[in-house]
Amino acid sequence: MPRIPFAPPSVYEPVFGADATAAQQVFAHSPEIALAYIAFGDTARRAGLLPFQLVELVRLRVAFHNQCRLCMSLRYDSPDGSPVEEDLVCSLERPYDTTALSEPERAAIAFADKMATDHLSIGDDTFAELRRHFTDAEVMELCFRVAANVGFGRMAAVLDVIAQEDLPDGLRGEGVKAPWMVG
Repeated sequence: MPRIPFAPPSVYEPVFGADATAAQQVFAHSPEIALAYIAFGDTARRAGLLPFQLVELVRLRVAFHNQCRLCMSLRYDSPDGSPVEEDLVCSLERPYDTTALSEPERAAIAFADKMATDHLSIGDDTFAELRRHFTDAEVMELCFRVAANVGFGRMAAVLDVIAQEDLPDGLRGEGVKAPWMVG
């Protein structure tokens, strides 16, 4: 059960529709802000420069650090309808020891790891590494996306907005979970 109760249908349906998810039913208590967050995500997907696969891998890696089971359970499809291969998701367990990830993906994941776990350790050297792979516009987009993933993922985790029975088997129960445990 979420830590903030579900909004009644009269509150969430005008914002998210009758088929609103459990998370949306909680977020509907603050509808204008929830809609602004959705608009941010829509804008990032529409106007973003970064490759879908990189964005999705970074999102899942941050979800692991946040221990957001809702975030870890979600898999988004690319604009052409294809998901990130689960083998790549599994490589996130040891992203610096795999050849499955590209150098730009590893650099983005390293940045996301620091943002999620020790943001004050990020310095000029981190940005120099990012600039080896990305334009300034792409680095800024990565900053926005990781900041949103860290903040909103932590919010979803502490609100406990997804029921155990709605999670894939690998994400149920106590203890540390990971997106590579979904399969």
